[in-house]
Amino acid sequence: MKIFVTVKRVPDPNAAIKVKPDGSGIVTDNLKYVVNPFDEIAIEEALRLKEKSGAKEVVLVSVGGKVAAEQLRTGLAMGADRAILVLSEQELDSLAVARIFQKLVQDEKPDLVLMGKQAIDDDANQTGQMLAALMGWSQATFASKVESLESEAEKGGQPGVLLKDGKANVIREVDGGLETLELPLPAVVTVDLRLNTPRYASLPGIMKARKKELKEIPIDSLGIDVKPRLKVLKLNPPAQRQAGRKVGSVQELVQVLHNEAKVI
Repeated sequence: MKIFVTVKRVPDPNAAIKVKPDGSGIVTDNLKYVVNPFDEIAIEEALRLKEKSGAKEVVLVSVGGKVAAEQLRTGLAMGADRAILVLSEQELDSLAVARIFQKLVQDEKPDLVLMGKQAIDDDANQTGQMLAALMGWSQATFASKVESLESEAEKGGQPGVLLKDGKANVIREVDGGLETLELPLPAVVTVDLRLNTPRYASLPGIMKARKKELKEIPIDSLGIDVKPRLKVLKLNPPAQRQAGRKVGSVQELVQVLHNEAKVI
């Protein structure tokens, strides 16, 4: 059993994001970058599956510049076995990234691909579905833990994705509640926020991560068409919220809601 986990380098969600005056992108000076939170959850789930199901290895894959090695090292420090970084300085859309992952999957032949359901920088939520379509694999999106597994989790951390007899049982969130799917392996699973709580990298894990394999592959060597099909025309910051307004009495509030807001 080999598990692939995709990792994306994204701006820290706690950082203040500023848009460039010309709207061509965001200001990256002194901006902290981290592992995409959804991908971090996918890493944790892969590690739990390895611990529970005896998977052979957990392989991290990412696409980006050399700086993305920092986020891969973070995943290696958590416990992943090795990492692959496809070097690319250009902006890539979801389809191009999915085609890169397709090539890596064809070469490495993992049994399961775990991905964050979306990246917090563009919120596209497309790459997992595109990869499954390109590979012709079964897929499950928005994998999440359910109440019936919580008691087992307290006893030893049973994962929300269960592997057995060449199949994966996935609990996922839908509009009406929760749904359980049984998928034949190999498969692509994208994970949601409530699946687990990622572990912190320990000091021994950080030391070991320095010696683990991190293979860099130039994107040109893959022979893949990464011409973008999507073009971002302009970024605009959200409009500033207007200050609130105080009223002197309940009667005045009712009048404002009736005459100005027209909600009553």
